[in-house]
This record gives sequence, structure tokens and C-alpha cells, in this order.
Amino acid sequence: MRMTSAILAVALATLVLLGCAKAPQPAATQPAIQKENKMEFKLTSTSFKEGQPIPRQHTCDGVNVSPALEWSSAPPTAKTFAIICDDPDAPSGTWVHWVLYNLPADKIGLVENVPMTEKVPGDGLQGTNDFQKIGYGGPCPPSGTHRYFFKLYALDSELSLKAGATKGELLKAMEGHIVGQTQLMGTYMR
Repeated sequence: MRMTSAILAVALATLVLLGCAKAPQPAATQPAIQKENKMEFKLTSTSFKEGQPIPRQHTCDGVNVSPALEWSSAPPTAKTFAIICDDPDAPSGTWVHWVLYNLPADKIGLVENVPMTEKVPGDGLQGTNDFQKIGYGGPCPPSGTHRYFFKLYALDSELSLKAGATKGELLKAMEGHIVGQTQLMGTYMR
């Protein structure tokens, strides 16, 4: 009798729980689940892949030319882009290799070997790197394998910076204007 009562109690509890559960709605009245068509803001290069070695031609051991960069799926509110390339593994602290800004929103990349001039062909400006030069200065680690982060920022406005700005000046000018960010990391060992 006790066993029968226990079985009946479990069955009753199960029925109560099932009765409290919300019944599924008919398909016609269920809210439509919208698939987000949100693409990821992405930075790539035809020169190297994420986490892979940067080819010698883009370093101080080669011809030291900037790599080709391409980006896609930028936020629709982007008006300009900025790029900072730096090496956080440098012995004296993060070393800045490239500073670019005010690249127009319709630009979707940079060709290999951007000239080391204040103005970027097609619009945009270049800043001063930690080699104290305008434009790109490639990887040149004293020893070991270093990581080089190419950081792309989508901004909601043009920045009021003159050519030759430093990374610090660019970061300060970008405050409150970043609407998207992505990066590409490559490595190099001498």
C-alpha cells in the first residue's frame, strides 16, 4: 500500500508540474525569430594570416614595406578609420610601428607599400612612429619572437589632427568617437 501511495504521489506531482508548464503556442502565433544579418567587423591581410609570421619584406630585415590590409563589415556609422600598429613585446615597452588616421569611410583597405608621406594616397594622414619617422616602420625585434598588432578603429567623425601625430595624440583624439574596433596580429622573429 505504501508503494502504491508513493507511486501515486509521484504521478500526481508529475501531472501538476506538466499542467503548470506553458503549452507551446501554435506556429502561426509564435513570434518570428529574426536572424541577425550582423557581419563581424574584420581586418585581414593578403600578406599574412592572423597569428602567423609577417613576411621578411615587411620588416627591417627586408625592404620594410607596409603590408596590404583589407577590412570589411565596418559599422554603418563610421565616417573615418584609424590604424595603429604596435609591438607590446618590445623590451622598453610597447613600440609603435605605424599610425594612420582620417582614412575615409568608403576606403576598404590599403595597398602594400604605402608611401612614407604625411598624406596617404586617396586621402588620410600618417603619424609619427617610434622610429621618429612618418609612416610604416616594420618589425625589427632585438631578440625572440614578438607580436605585432594592427588595430583598426572605426570612428564617427574626422579627427582634427595634423599629419605627424603620435599614437598618444591619436588615442586622445579618438576618445568618445570609436564606433567599432578590430585587429590583426602577426609575429616576427629575427
